[in-house]
Amino acid sequence: MPETEPTTTTRPAPADWDQWAEKRDASVSAEYGVLALVATHWLEDGAATRIDGLPGVWAADADRGSIIVTATSADALLVEGVPVDGVRLLDPDLAPDPTVVFHHGRKLVPIVREGVLAVRVYDPEAENRRSFAGIERFSYDPALVFEARYEPYVHGHVERVLNADGRERGLALDGDLVFEHDGAEYRLAATAGRDGFDVTFGDATNGPDTFGFRQLAVPAPEPGSGSTRLDFNRAQLPPCAFSDHFICPVPPVGNRLDLAVAAGEKRRAVRS
Repeated sequence: MPETEPTTTTRPAPADWDQWAEKRDASVSAEYGVLALVATHWLEDGAATRIDGLPGVWAADADRGSIIVTATSADALLVEGVPVDGVRLLDPDLAPDPTVVFHHGRKLVPIVREGVLAVRVYDPEAENRRSFAGIERFSYDPALVFEARYEPYVHGHVERVLNADGRERGLALDGDLVFEHDGAEYRLAATAGRDGFDVTFGDATNGPDTFGFRQLAVPAPEPGSGSTRLDFNRAQLPPCAFSDHFICPVPPVGNRLDLAVAAGEKRRAVRS
């Protein structure tokens, strides 16, 4: 009988991973998604200023943690569909009830970072959005899903880390996610949130194959056990991989892994 070549089978990606990938592409390319960010205008406290390309006069009020805009109805700055006509206080994104302003199809979002206020401008006609061709990803690899345990710090702390805009800002860290790979133990410092943990990490694929660092959402640990799961197939690009106007924090000390995490998102694909 003739010899036959051995066959290999590739384990298909779980359906929920395919759905996650589709939702990610749709989210970043949405009308006011991360690809639509075209500017972040930082404001000096108390100094009234005009912002290039926007009507009105803008000022930061650090005492109140808000932005003050002065405009007329002819300027067409809309809050909940009503034109600003006079002086209006705008609450930033981290406030309980943030204010959003629209101007001729653009979305203006007040933000605050470490007490410094700014206005972000999202434009659906942004070149990054129009040229977007999807997110490049590694094929799903079940070997890059790890059982992990969460070790909370006795006292959470804030680490000063470099941000994508070249400035250092504080990053709150609450504990370590610990996992093993090929007999070695690895730790990732994580920020605790309502539904789990957020991790910013780097690895040996950064540069040649992937963006300079990536982010990972990790489920909350099981009650009483501290165990959770790190699925690097869901590693995703930070917002600054889609627009230069985001100020993403780079990985904290210790979160640069010396192994190649060939899973998850690689980079933004652009139409040729």
